[in-house]
Amino acid sequence: MMKKLGLATALLLAMTGAQAYQFEVQGQSEFIDNTANQNDFTGAVQGTYYFNNVDSSKGPLAEAAFLNQASNVSLAYNYGEYKEAGNRTVNHTYGAKAEAYIPTKLVPAYASASYSHTISDSKTGQNDDNGDRYALELGAVVAPNFLVAVGYTSVADQASYDAFNILSNGVAKAAIESGTIADDQDAITARTKYVGAIDGTNMSIGFDAGLVYGEDTTYNLGTTLYLNNQLSVGASYVETSADLDAKSAWGANVNYFITPAVAVGATYVNANAENSTRDTQTVGLNAKFRF
Repeated sequence: MMKKLGLATALLLAMTGAQAYQFEVQGQSEFIDNTANQNDFTGAVQGTYYFNNVDSSKGPLAEAAFLNQASNVSLAYNYGEYKEAGNRTVNHTYGAKAEAYIPTKLVPAYASASYSHTISDSKTGQNDDNGDRYALELGAVVAPNFLVAVGYTSVADQASYDAFNILSNGVAKAAIESGTIADDQDAITARTKYVGAIDGTNMSIGFDAGLVYGEDTTYNLGTTLYLNNQLSVGASYVETSADLDAKSAWGANVNYFITPAVAVGATYVNANAENSTRDTQTVGLNAKFRF
């Protein structure tokens, strides 16, 4: 019995301390506080398979896949429950995505394609809806750990949200992005991402920026300070020219890898909507497991 327990413990330690992984599962939940209601919430899960082992010893653990230029496929699901003015609506958003880094003689090329489907189910018989969203990106790693990409997004129905945007940036920012595309149905996107070490320290810094040009335009900026390879703190800001209740949102986050295979984190987003019941704050908790 003691031998079996010792083997199980050794196996668990080997898994949670591994420096390479091929699968990642992450989950998160956001609690939404706005003027109309204080009991809304979301829950989301994403699973990612990398075609090759990801070496997590190259830098910040949170950016291991990006630093390895790891091609992958992902599936995601988001559940959201919203109550306002007597109406209770449940949203289900499903997504599938593939990312590829392709070596060339000049620089590594990048491509991604994704699909999301949203079902909006009103429990009071109001505003039932569903819709699809398709997105394609092409780009290149123009310098070490510096990605530039442009893309096209087609939104057949405004009930559609990007399942992966919800997981990456939170439901409030995903709603602003969806409202920016609005009735235009087609949008052009562009983004950059960089992660690099800070000379003379064991810290690293990350930057990302992007825009979505549809019926109107959304801009977003973010930065993350990796205090070491395990711990990071970040800040972000998004603003839209669309005539929405919430035209901007800022956020903060912290993430910590307990082991190279297990991480936990927390997020906060404030979407300011003056003179509206949509003045929103969200608090999120998330976790990742790699194997």
